[in-house]
Parts: sequence; structure tokens; C-alpha cells
Amino acid sequence: MSIMPDHWIRRMATEQGMIEPFVENQRREGVISFGLSSFGYDARVADEFKIFTNVDNALVDPKQFDDGSFVSRQGPTCIIPPNSFVLAHTVEYFRVPRDVLVICLGKSTYARCGLIVNVTPLEPEWEGQVTIEISNTTPLPARIYANEGICQFLFLQGSAPPDVSYADRRGKYMGQRGVALPRL
Repeated sequence: MSIMPDHWIRRMATEQGMIEPFVENQRREGVISFGLSSFGYDARVADEFKIFTNVDNALVDPKQFDDGSFVSRQGPTCIIPPNSFVLAHTVEYFRVPRDVLVICLGKSTYARCGLIVNVTPLEPEWEGQVTIEISNTTPLPARIYANEGICQFLFLQGSAPPDVSYADRRGKYMGQRGVALPRL
């Protein structure tokens, strides 16, 4: 597998719609950076947040997910309670090529504040807005900023396409928009 450079990402985004909307250059002035980088793409977090709380003594169960385990908020920032997390999604919509696997890493600015970003790999031929989990590992409330960088996606091209892609399997999170909650 090879990690793909900026010129490949740019070409795939502009000619194949791999990332929409696509920001050609990394934006950094007064914001947490986003856009095309040397070997990746820094995506933005949208302004829709699902903050996990235990107000109603809910239990987080991926097989029987209860909407009572979070509160929904929309706005330019989100405060993550201490030792808690939020679900959010990218502004960008991704269309992964058949011979590519995409992995995600958090931004160093947030990591240095104790905020950890978790995203599972984007499989070949998956498409949608990416649901992001942002954990606040600190004993203090933490703020994140909508429409600014949240994570970096790295594009790994395989030596050949897989026999079966996410689209072939009709994956349950295909084409998601907004925050996608756990499904069976």
C-alpha cells in the first residue's frame, strides 16, 4: 500500500468528486487548519453535535441504542463535558475509490488539549459524511469549533482493488449524512 500525495488527492477530488466540498489549500489563519496537506486532507467538523450525558441514567448499548444517552446541539462551538465525548460529522462528503482505504488521525492542536478523535477506516467504495467521535480525556470541559479542522484523512492505495468492496456488501453506513448512530 502506498500513501497518496497532495496532487493525487487534488485530482481525485476535482475530477472524481472524492471530497466535496474540497478546499485546495490548507487554511490556517485564525482557525484550526483544514484543507489539502502534503499527504492527506484535514476535514472540518460540522455544527451538529450529539453530547453524551447520563441525565436519564441511560445505558450505551450498540445493539439497543437509546437516544436518551445524548443531547443534541447545533452551533459554532460545542463544549464537551469532562471525561465524556460527542458524536459529530464532517462538513465534507467522501467517495472512496475502490482500490483505496482511508484512515483518520486527530489534529495535534486538539490532542495537546486532551481531545482524542476516533474514526474507523473508510473502506473501499464507502461514501458519506464521516461520523466522528471526539473524546475529552481531561477533568475539565473542552471546546471544539465547528467549520474548522478536526482530523486528517490519509489515503492508502492498495496494489489491486479488493474482491468485495463496502458498496458490494451494501454496508449499513453507506451514504450517511449527519451523525449516524449505531445500527445493527
